Amino acid sequence: MTARLPTQLTTTTGAPLPLPAMPQDRLLTVNIEQIPLFKEILGVPGIHIKPLRLDAERGEWVFMAVCAPGCALPLHYHTGPAQVYTLSGRWCYREYPDQPQTAGSYLYEPVGSVHTFYCPEDNTEDTVVIAWLEGAQVSFSDDGTFHSVTDAVLIQHLTESLAAARGFGRVGYIRGHGAEVNGSR
Repeated sequence: MTARLPTQLTTTTGAPLPLPAMPQDRLLTVNIEQIPLFKEILGVPGIHIKPLRLDAERGEWVFMAVCAPGCALPLHYHTGPAQVYTLSGRWCYREYPDQPQTAGSYLYEPVGSVHTFYCPEDNTEDTVVIAWLEGAQVSFSDDGTFHSVTDAVLIQHLTESLAAARGFGRVGYIRGHGAEVNGSR
């Protein structure tokens, strides 16, 4: 990344604006239709993702997930907050069966929230969500033993490794804390 010195910005009429800490010369935007769907990238049957922003430095990972009926994650907690917006379908936490998340639901999970994600087997469509996680997801097996850690570093590694192996080329997700769109420069 090349450092850029802040410059004085002006309005369209020439009036000076406050000096920003980090001038922006272009929008950092991706089109979800141009990002491949990585099927079962985490080794979990029925859970597929499209990475939108992966910031290993800040520990943030934003992605779209497509989840098949009957899929599930192991019991886990997050070391940072998580936010999930449900676009279609239905999903639940085993610990909160009376609070299903359906199209239009927005969920905020505070740090340390413990839960077991699943999509009901009787769903008639895939569930699609946009998730923004900070920190790591620490997962446990049914017997309570450590299972795995998933974070922005792992998702970035898996995305880039699988893209290379499958001949996708560079995947155009936003990389770093706003530094660039991967593959755009």
